[in-house]
Amino acid sequence: MIKKQSSNVSRLRRHKRVRKTVSGTASRPRLCVYRSLKNIYAQIIDDDKGVTLAAASSLEGDLKATYSGNKDAARKVGELIAKKAIEKGIDSVVFDRGGYIYHGRVLELAEGAREAGLKF
Repeated sequence: MIKKQSSNVSRLRRHKRVRKTVSGTASRPRLCVYRSLKNIYAQIIDDDKGVTLAAASSLEGDLKATYSGNKDAARKVGELIAKKAIEKGIDSVVFDRGGYIYHGRVLELAEGAREAGLKF
């Protein structure tokens, strides 16, 4: 009998493979994306120091009231994380898609961050 592997296990394997090459530094931190069924989260991480510099999610403030787990919410989270990063003096990041396909909500988050002025 063939047993299908969990999609989250497959995603974690892809994420681990990507993280071998993608790393954030102080000059160019990593923009990491996590996507659940209902919400989307983004963090800007300096891997050299091991600290989170900025974070945003679809659970924050007015985003939670107006948007649920859709592309509009992802775009707003991208704009929010870019705004927080620019306030802290970060203008360029390395994008870490977290093992997810660069499609749908992950793509919208990246596009929202780019439109708000963050460079990848």
